[in-house]
Amino acid sequence: MEETKKNILVLGANGGLGSSISRLLISQNYNVVLAGRNKSGLESLSQELGSPFIVCDATDFASMASCFEDAVITTGQLDGVVNAVGSIHLKPAHTTTEEDWMSVLQTNLTSSFACVKYGAKNMMSKGGSIVLVASAVASTGMPNHEAIAAAKGGVAALARSAAATYARHNLRVNCVSPGLLATGLTRGITTNKNQLEASVQLHPLGRIGVPDDVSPAIEWLLSERSSWVTGEIINIDGGLASLKGRVLAKAVS
Repeated sequence: MEETKKNILVLGANGGLGSSISRLLISQNYNVVLAGRNKSGLESLSQELGSPFIVCDATDFASMASCFEDAVITTGQLDGVVNAVGSIHLKPAHTTTEEDWMSVLQTNLTSSFACVKYGAKNMMSKGGSIVLVASAVASTGMPNHEAIAAAKGGVAALARSAAATYARHNLRVNCVSPGLLATGLTRGITTNKNQLEASVQLHPLGRIGVPDDVSPAIEWLLSERSSWVTGEIINIDGGLASLKGRVLAKAVS
């Protein structure tokens, strides 16, 4: 538990991971400002948690600049920001349209860059913590993931470079890299018996994840308990990125 309440801005707060981390932060005595595009979803979460919310588009720089300004006005000072904005795109490169490609980049990479840009402007004078979200597919080759892997790989690289840039300001930048999580975005996979089973077999621990598997790591990266950690990409993926899947493990046992 933090001795002093920290003020955290959560982008994509009404999504599966965003709402999970927002609930955890509130339970751990943080002040949380909720942000995202879905006003009705934010209103519902705001009523549940008793937290203020800001409607913004994380892919638009002007909207993000205004969001951070409003968050600072609301809290007095930001101590951390989480970018839980993201998307999923499972198509090979040859069937991915230009519109698909730009949407994946904007939703995942542009939003993360804007988070770093305005997070740094608003926190570098006193320090703080920025947490981005990449994906296990950024570090291991998976079929039909070219666009999302490229975008999430960029997020991981962004985190490392920004960590180097802002370390002298005591502004830490880290990244969590989940495997497949059961959220609204992945409902098409998790509700399909065959696709779900195939996904489970890719994860050596024998299950896909849930947002609550990832949120504690994000909370830790925002806290003073991780004050000597920056530039890290933390895989929270049931072993997906670094171990062989369960099918191969069974074959050689």
